[in-house]
Amino acid sequence: MARIRKGAAKPAPQFLEDDPSTGYLPGRPWPTLRYGLSTLLTAALLVFAIEWIVRGDFFGTVDFFLQPFKPGWTTIIIFALVLIGLDAILGRSHQSLMIVAPLTLALAFVGHQKSHYLGDPLYPADFLYARQIMALMPLLVRERPWTAVLLAAAIVAGLALLFYGWRLWRRRVPILSRKGRLARLSLAVPLLAFFVSIMDYATFSWTRDRLQIIPIMWDQKENYASNGFALAFALNVPMAHVSAPPGYSEKTMDAIARPEVAASVPDQKPDIVVVMSESFWDPTELPGVSIKPDPIPTVRALRSGSMFSPEFGGMTANIEFEALTGFSNAFLPAGSIPYQQYVRTPTPSLATFLKSEGYRARAIHPGTNWFWNRGAVYADFGFNDFRSEETLPPMEKRGPLASDAAMTDEIIREADASEQPVFLFAVSLQNHGPYEPYRYYNPTHKVEAPISTWARESLLSYAEGSADADRGLQRLIDWAKKRERPTIIAFFGDHLPPLGPVYVETGFLKDNVAPRREPTPEAALDHHDTPLIIWSNRSGPVENLGPVSPAFLPYHILTTAGITHPYYTGFLGALRERYRVVDRNLLLSPSGEATPDWARQKKIDPAINDFRLIQYDMMFGKRHTAPDFFPETIAPLVAHTS
Repeated sequence: MARIRKGAAKPAPQFLEDDPSTGYLPGRPWPTLRYGLSTLLTAALLVFAIEWIVRGDFFGTVDFFLQPFKPGWTTIIIFALVLIGLDAILGRSHQSLMIVAPLTLALAFVGHQKSHYLGDPLYPADFLYARQIMALMPLLVRERPWTAVLLAAAIVAGLALLFYGWRLWRRRVPILSRKGRLARLSLAVPLLAFFVSIMDYATFSWTRDRLQIIPIMWDQKENYASNGFALAFALNVPMAHVSAPPGYSEKTMDAIARPEVAASVPDQKPDIVVVMSESFWDPTELPGVSIKPDPIPTVRALRSGSMFSPEFGGMTANIEFEALTGFSNAFLPAGSIPYQQYVRTPTPSLATFLKSEGYRARAIHPGTNWFWNRGAVYADFGFNDFRSEETLPPMEKRGPLASDAAMTDEIIREADASEQPVFLFAVSLQNHGPYEPYRYYNPTHKVEAPISTWARESLLSYAEGSADADRGLQRLIDWAKKRERPTIIAFFGDHLPPLGPVYVETGFLKDNVAPRREPTPEAALDHHDTPLIIWSNRSGPVENLGPVSPAFLPYHILTTAGITHPYYTGFLGALRERYRVVDRNLLLSPSGEATPDWARQKKIDPAINDFRLIQYDMMFGKRHTAPDFFPETIAPLVAHTS
């Protein structure tokens, strides 16, 4: 027998013919039972670890699995089937764990972080903007450098360990027989296919109901808490498809009353400048906080009302979607991002309409053009062009990001250089979070509050950015006052800032973020209202608007400009007489009467139902209402090619 050379690689063990069904070593009793029980135990430990990471509460996780009306054990069975099926594909027992465990535990960690910072659980749609998250990494690293270093080291060490373990397992564990692999696939594939078939929350499933998997799509936080991370995540996969509202048909759309309003513009068309200021809010609303001097004196003097943001601490694109289209996120799946998922063909917007009336429609954002898919979306919205980091001249920075002052310079330059009337939509960047302490080397304000040094310095960084945004608005006002051309300026914050611990330490919130479903309408207003200014160089500021949803912004802007439109001033104008806030969880009338959880009621106000039908018709349907509500869109549609 030839000697085996020292150091030579050991050959990978082949399947042992003594045990043709499982590949386990001969002599061990009940191999199939042993494999099944060990896989089930592995799945149970993995699912428990996932829930513990996501919830951040060991005893809460234990309670989840002990409750008879929670689908924790169903999740374990599903994971066991996934492990069995992957074992068959990979050809060795339990090797699937090396794929499933790192992937699901990483998702659980990301889900916990998202919930901690933004208040929302992790949705399948979040992977559509993973590039945005990576673009924000420099800011996150700057705020917590040691955490970033440890995380990077852990990732490298984990990948190295995984690679070593994979190779070791392939050398030491016998290959499964063809019969054993077929048996595993015959068990796992049909059962997993069945589970997939019952996960569409839009249809009733008797089996899903018996398994206590209850889709709670109107309250995603409760959905994840009740069903567990894995099942709730799976339930949200179908959100990429938006179902037609009940009764949607050409006949139903024809029955919607047409407003007696035609599209018209004044002889002297006013320039319209809209500034959506990143995370702009009044930080003096925090309890026990004093900021000197006043960081937002211009906004305080000219304030027209409040923008009721459908988001908190992030998801800027969803506010932008409403403000430009006059449509509402309330009629879309919770957690969805229209810019990423649904805007794929020309979609009516203020830009579409105003361009049809001879305006030059331009968008400005000092960030990258792919962020939130803006480049493609703005093209579908009808903007003539979009100036972003790639096409703007080098912009002066204030702190780590392009300054509001530099963006204001660009707005003024663009408007003054245009012979046509302009519609300018600008999205600022400077005051984007996180608000690391000592962000600015030359602060001009002072914060006094009974909170930690870190929280106070973080709040100072935010206040400095807010003051710069306020100064930018004042410059626009001063510029517009000197112009001969009528000029409308709208300015608003997209959502409250992600101040995290500052909210908790000041007592403004119990947690770092506001809950999705507020206990009272008053709490919802406190946590979602941002300042709104609509101002004209002919008539001054619009007054007494109160809280308004972003979807009503086109109505107020066009009305101030003396412009009419069948949908933006006609339909939305009539709806504004009934509601000033249309949110997923709340309707608010002009008199302040609140209707919480309206979407769960059996009977919905016909006006709201018409709103939903028109939106579906124009975004996903046959566009039956286009000739009457959006006549500027009836030209042949061509999808963008990005």
